[in-house]
Amino acid sequence: MQESFGSFDRYIWQFVEGETVQNAWPTMAEVPARTAASDAMSKDLKQRGFKFVGTTICYAYMQAAGMVNDHTVDCFRHRELA
Repeated sequence: MQESFGSFDRYIWQFVEGETVQNAWPTMAEVPARTAASDAMSKDLKQRGFKFVGTTICYAYMQAAGMVNDHTVDCFRHRELA
């Protein structure tokens, strides 16, 4: 990764075009467990030999790393992160 992209950070952020995805979910029931971006990340990581990187795991990573803002619109953190 480092040789190809310079850093894992640079590699991983390409799946959201380098910007946090700002979602606007009204309720937690609407927050997806996977997206097209997490599908692409999972597929690419698997092709590179990574294990335990299914699309749901990748989406959870994207949420934890701040690549997507999945706070519901009524949450104070949604506005702070927007």
